[in-house]
Amino acid sequence: MDLVSLTEKIVKSLVLDEESVSVKEFPTEEENVILIQVMVSEDDMGRVIGKAGKTANAIRTLIQASSSLKENKYVKIDIDKF
Repeated sequence: MDLVSLTEKIVKSLVLDEESVSVKEFPTEEENVILIQVMVSEDDMGRVIGKAGKTANAIRTLIQASSSLKENKYVKIDIDKF
């Protein structure tokens, strides 16, 4: 499973409106960096970020661990709302 699919699966399991979730990978100027942008509805932002950002940090940790097993690249995840 690639990193974008894994991120999307994790985020969709957290939100109420799964249809509004959009996860895309964007190119970066740095060779060893992957940028993943997660877009969710405004109502679901709190669920994805969590108290003090703990849920968002947990998502980042899981994706980074998965990356280190396969591609060994640094992953940046941006979470935003529609």
